[in-house]
Parts: sequence; structure tokens; C-alpha cells
Amino acid sequence: MKIEQQIVSGVVAAVSELYGQQVAESQVQLQKTRAEFEGNLTVVVFPFVKMARKSPEQTAQEIGQWLVENCEAVSACNAVKGFLNLTVAPQAWEQLLADIDNDEQWGYKAVTDESPLVMIEYSSPNTNKPLHLGHVRNNLLGWSLAKIMEANGNRVVKTNIVNDRGIHICKSMLAWQKWGNGETPASSGKKGDHLIGDYYVLFDKHYREEVRQLQAQLEAEGLDAEKAEERAKQEAPLIKEAHEMLVKWEQNDPDVRSLWKMMNDWVYAGFDETYKALGVSFDKIYYESQTYLVGKKKVEEGLEKGLFFRKEDGSVWADLTDAGLDQKLLLRSDGTSVYMTQDIGTAQMRFQDYPIDKMIYVVGNEQNYHFQVLSLLLDRLGFKWGKELVHFSYGMVELPNGKMKSREGTVVDADDLMQLMVDDARRVADEAGKTADMSEEERQQIARIVGMGALKYFILKVDARKNMLFNPEESIDFNGNTGPFIQYTHARIRSILRKAEATNCQLTDYQLNQKETALIQKLNEFPAAVEQAGKDYSPSGIANYCYELTKEFNQFYHDYSILNAESEGAKAMRLVIARNVAKTLRNGMALLGIEVPERM
Repeated sequence: MKIEQQIVSGVVAAVSELYGQQVAESQVQLQKTRAEFEGNLTVVVFPFVKMARKSPEQTAQEIGQWLVENCEAVSACNAVKGFLNLTVAPQAWEQLLADIDNDEQWGYKAVTDESPLVMIEYSSPNTNKPLHLGHVRNNLLGWSLAKIMEANGNRVVKTNIVNDRGIHICKSMLAWQKWGNGETPASSGKKGDHLIGDYYVLFDKHYREEVRQLQAQLEAEGLDAEKAEERAKQEAPLIKEAHEMLVKWEQNDPDVRSLWKMMNDWVYAGFDETYKALGVSFDKIYYESQTYLVGKKKVEEGLEKGLFFRKEDGSVWADLTDAGLDQKLLLRSDGTSVYMTQDIGTAQMRFQDYPIDKMIYVVGNEQNYHFQVLSLLLDRLGFKWGKELVHFSYGMVELPNGKMKSREGTVVDADDLMQLMVDDARRVADEAGKTADMSEEERQQIARIVGMGALKYFILKVDARKNMLFNPEESIDFNGNTGPFIQYTHARIRSILRKAEATNCQLTDYQLNQKETALIQKLNEFPAAVEQAGKDYSPSGIANYCYELTKEFNQFYHDYSILNAESEGAKAMRLVIARNVAKTLRNGMALLGIEVPERM
């Protein structure tokens, strides 16, 4: 039985024997003892004061004395008003360490065929441009959340919805038709997503020039500037051609569809390279070109059932005013769908494919209202998880020089960013002389692990709900709250363990010191950190735990020798502690999608 469970059960038994009162285990509040007080764990006694009919301090003293005499996990106690500080018995810490040492999946709950099924949607790219820094945060959050939910005993399905239809796709297609001269990824040497993104930017460049010229002409004819600009944007020849192409796509024009498929295939090949480098993948990919018709059908069914209503112009709406929201458009007057309709269609297809218990959407906070509406609509349409869907809403990523704009080609490209991180890691390691004895292949591998670890940790350590400023230089640092700091500590421990391979690394009779006890207690907090991260949908909780454990180990290692310990018993004990710190860091960082190297 875990130390905490022994103490909770002991408090329940103490209250029963001392005061004749039955309390539930849920009434026992147990927390880590504050640093300024003696002890390891603290029981909040105030809920039992009325039962005891004594002062808080006397009640705490009586319960504490009972635990010292009757609970093997408790060796001493002290009462501070209504707080009972307990010192855990050395043998309890040793048994706990032995239990941790025997559990390779330490901190993770088992997943069975009966476990709840959680589906997580993330990435959601458009096929008119490559992935950028914002997508990087989205993908890293989605992947980490999937790992955390799985570690909490859930079956997880990772999904992606690709926005592969619409006017923005047609803009890239039209630009390639006009100015591409048959260029392909093979002929240009560019990744397909980069190539198509270039034509999206090129369309916007020519379109803005057309708007500028047309606006000047309209103003010369006497129209005021604001109205002239609005009209120019609508009447510019390029945007009209793009809309005509979209209509042809909707009508299944064979030439347009053939061009669309060819260019999308280029993009998907490029995306796959980026996803692989980022270390993320999906169990199922959906495409909006396949889901929007399903959504239209579902909306029409809702219309027949009286869930929605049709306006005079033929458009279909949902009235959500009874829920404190407004009316929401579902089908335009010409019968075409909107994003909401597509999301309903995607939900329908997913529900047919999987017995979903919980649905989590990893989407930026600018879509908060959209998911409020979607939750209500899915619930009304009969999806059992609709009302309880989770919008994992995250903030935007900004750079020291401001926001990104994809139309202007000023985004931070994901591929370029990842290469920059790997190159920086290699440079820092080489300058520090840390890779002098490694082969070139190993140097490159370490640079990749450290560079990507720096990127992932820097992004995931921040509370997802907050906007964040990404600074690559700050992330590649072997000191402070960074990925490389934690990775280096893991590599250091692995080096110690390699040097001690001949040592009998078994627990023996040895009196733990305070720092060793604190480390074991910190290891014991890992399962609770994983559980809390699952409840809060918070990768940052795992990152913060890993950092705190790393700091605690480094302080211990600064104060105490491991390989040259004062006795064989101390050496064996510290090696076991170090081994399990490394294992816990490895398990924790894996939840963030971060590798930890054996050496650095």
C-alpha cells in the first residue's frame, strides 16, 4: 500500500477509535509538509475538531500519537495548530523506492480494452501553405496531451482534419496555373508544401496590385476611398477567377479536380516530412473535402426534425438564443456549407468510425466561440459526447519581432525552425567541447535530440492557455528551466550508472539522509503529477515536475558523492535513487514527446 494511502487509512481508523466517529477517506486532506516545518506529509485536522470536541492542536496531537503507535509508515509527528506534520518512517521510504525501482512504467496507468476511448484532434493544416510556428505549438500540445491521456489509463485515437478545400486552395492552384510553368517539387528541389505556399504568396502579391490599381481607378471616378477599396477587393479579376475555380471544384470539373489532387499530393508529402521531423503522427486523418457533404446531410436531417430553421433566402440556421448565444448559420442560401457544417460532418464520420467517450479539439483560443456553438449543436444532434466535448484552447505564439502573416510570406516556417534548433544545438555542443569524443553520426544524433528537445520543452513548459513569446536562443541553454538542462542531467546520471556497472546496485541497510528522503518523496509525486496533468489537460504540469526533480537531483549531487560515497551501503542506495530519477525523467519527458540521450 502506498505511503499516502496508509496514512489516510490510519487517520480514518484514528478518528473512529479516538472519537467514535466514522469519516470517509475523501475527508482526509493530505499535503506535502511546508519546508519550514519538520516532517514529510501534513494532515489538515480541522474537519475532525468538532468530532473530537477539543482544540485543533490537541486533536492533531492525539491523532498524531495514534498514528506513531499504530501506523508503520509514520515514525514521528508534530502539531502546529490544526496541522499535523508527519515524519515518514525510513523503512517506508525504502519500500517505496524498491517499488518504484521494480516498475519500468512508473507513473503510468495500465490501458485495457475496456479503458475509455479519448479522441484528440490536432494539427488541422491548410493545403495551401507549409506548417509554421503556430502549427508547431498545436502539434506538440496535441501529441503531448495524447501521451498524458494514455498514461492516465485511456485508449487514445489521434486524429487530424485537413482543410483541403475552399477559396484559399484555389488561390494557390490558380497562381500555379498562371505563373508555374509546370514547376514541380522534383524540378524545383522544394518540398511540396513550400512550393504551394510560394504560389499562395504570389497570388496575394498580384491580387493586391490589382486591387491597388482598381481602387485608384474607382477613386478617380469619384468613389470614396473606403468604398473603392471594398469594391476593388470584390471585383479584382484574380479573385473572380479564384471563385470561378471554386465553383468548378464544387461541380466536380475533371480538370480542376485533377489539378487539385496533384497539388494536394505534393503538399501531403511535404507535411509527412515535417510531422516525422517533429516526432508526431496520427491514427486517422480526415479531409474536409470528404466531410462537408456529410455535414450538409446531417444539417438537413436536423432541419426536418425541427432542430434548425430556414430563412426566406433559403439559408439554414440554428437558434441558440435559449442557451445565451445567437443564431448560427449552417448552410448558405446557395446551399454551400460553412466551417461549422464541416465540423458536424467530421464528428458524424468519427462517431461512425470509433466508440468515442471523450472528444478533445486542440485549436487556438480565437475559436472559443466556435466550439461553444459546436458543443451545443452536436448535443442536439444526438452525439453522446457533444455536450462534454473539450476545446483545448491555447494561446498564440509570437516572436520578438511581432506576429506572423502567412499571406505575406512572413511566417516562421516549421522546417526552417527545426533545422535552426538542431544547428544551434550542434554549435553550442561543439563550442563547449562536449562532443569531442563522438563520431560524426553520434554528434548529429545528439544535436537532433537536444535541438528538438529544446524546442518542444520551451513551448510545452508554458501554460497552454497563455500567449507566448518564442525565443530560440533562450531555449538552447544547459542551465535553467530548459529541455537541454533536463536532458543533460539524465545523460549525467546514465554516465554515473555506466561507471558503476560492476557495483552491486541493491538496497542494503543504510540510514537515509534528509536529501535522499526528499528525492524519494519527489519521485513519489510523479504519478500524482501525471494524474493532475490529465485532469487539467496540462503538458506544462509535466514539464514543471521534470524541472523540479532535475533541480532537486542536481542539488543532491552537488552535496553528496555517489561513486565515492562514504560507505558501500550509501553508494548502493544513491545509485538506486539516481537510476530511478533517470527513469522518471525519461518517462516524464516522453509525455512531452522529448527524447533523453544516454550521453551528451
